[in-house]
Amino acid sequence: MSAAAGPRQWLGLAILLLPGMLVSMDMSVLFFALPFLAADLEPTSAQQLWIADVYGFLLAGLLITMGALGDRIGRRRLLLIGAAAFGVASIVAAYSTSAPMLIAARALLGVGGATLAPSTLARWFSRPAGSH
Repeated sequence: MSAAAGPRQWLGLAILLLPGMLVSMDMSVLFFALPFLAADLEPTSAQQLWIADVYGFLLAGLLITMGALGDRIGRRRLLLIGAAAFGVASIVAAYSTSAPMLIAARALLGVGGATLAPSTLARWFSRPAGSH
């Protein structure tokens, strides 16, 4: 019989849920902002597609690579690096003055998201069965 989770475990869960929530929310937030971005930055239709798609491409494409990197350098270190990269890229995206700048920022967001996802999931799926 396992002991109930204590305050430290609940705090750890809350800390791990935040990056996971940010990664998953990024696309839905963009859908609301896209009409305003189109009015302000006046991107071409191809640029609009890249703004919407580059995040998902890089997130999905780098997920396994970043998981392996987390195994090598440590999941906590990768989580902190990813959180910093995601934060900086979010600021750059928020203050983008052109469509190419926003595309580049969204690409960095994808890389940052790819570093966050394996680190948040690895803690829960790397334990032996019955030790949760």
